[in-house]
Amino acid sequence: MDITVVNHPLAASRLTIMRDARSDNATFRAALRDLGAMLIYEASRELPVETFDTQTPVGTAQGVRLRKPPIIVPIIRAGLGMIDPSLSMIPDAQVGFIGLARDEVTHEPVPYLEALPSDLAGQPVFLVDPMLATGGSLIHAIDLLVERGADDITCVCMVSAQPGVEKLQAHGGPIRLVTATIDPDLNENAYIVPGLGDAGDRLYGPRNIDL
Repeated sequence: MDITVVNHPLAASRLTIMRDARSDNATFRAALRDLGAMLIYEASRELPVETFDTQTPVGTAQGVRLRKPPIIVPIIRAGLGMIDPSLSMIPDAQVGFIGLARDEVTHEPVPYLEALPSDLAGQPVFLVDPMLATGGSLIHAIDLLVERGADDITCVCMVSAQPGVEKLQAHGGPIRLVTATIDPDLNENAYIVPGLGDAGDRLYGPRNIDL
């Protein structure tokens, strides 16, 4: 599996704000928006392009556009925060949705929503979720995409845990990972250490309903 860790001072500064326990919801959201755009920028580096002539005020230049924009697929709930930065970088991208809750006892994903095209063959997919912890949710989402023919999946995660990365590698499939950091461990509650806490809660406030 191809792994890209985005090593850039601006990415590191936004990640630091997200890690800081003193950052409130608004501050966390702003940092996530900036870091999300940086990661999508990097994830898009190898996307195929096509060229065309475009007229400038003084002549003709060669224009460039994506040959086939990716479909952005956030894993709800925390992944919703990555839609706007993704679309700010790729305005003509489509968006699908996968809803997965976390069983707080087993730490396994509990699916509750799928809104995806029926045929994803030949379609680049950016699967976005701020956190790659155990890897369970991401692997469940990858399997859903592969069932629909997806053969080009880029997982874009802000913080990844080494155990989850290893699980993703062992699972295999047409995937690569773009992340801002790989943290060393998980605690007994399957939270990334040092991590940044619960990304969904820090984006939107504590969840007060069971999905």
